[in-house]
Amino acid sequence: MGRTHFFSSLVFAAGLTSSAAFAGAAFENVKVEAGKTLFDAECHRCHADNSSDPSYGPTLIGIIGRHAGTVADYEYSETLANAPIVWTPAALRAWMEDNQGFMPGTKMRHVGITDRTVQDFILSYLATLKN
Repeated sequence: MGRTHFFSSLVFAAGLTSSAAFAGAAFENVKVEAGKTLFDAECHRCHADNSSDPSYGPTLIGIIGRHAGTVADYEYSETLANAPIVWTPAALRAWMEDNQGFMPGTKMRHVGITDRTVQDFILSYLATLKN
């Protein structure tokens, strides 16, 4: 293979890689936007997604990776306050699907978001809510 052909192949491969990265970033942006829309429809009436909004339930800012029952100044049920879990994507998915089945005795009404794609979108949005 000549140097020109090799260089052309390398430039072409780099273009494909950057196109794939751009497409991946664009898809993630779509997921986050869809997640925000679904969050607003399903979660926002009780949970704040920014520090200036009051909320009935605990704020979800910084939820991913946070220990359950640890938002200051929120009165959790005894069950949730003493729960030994960290809010991972898997735990949040189980909570969205059947919070009463996942952790009986909490104050939150049953959510029932069973569609995994909807869960994925909401999780993508929640991942953007950082302290």
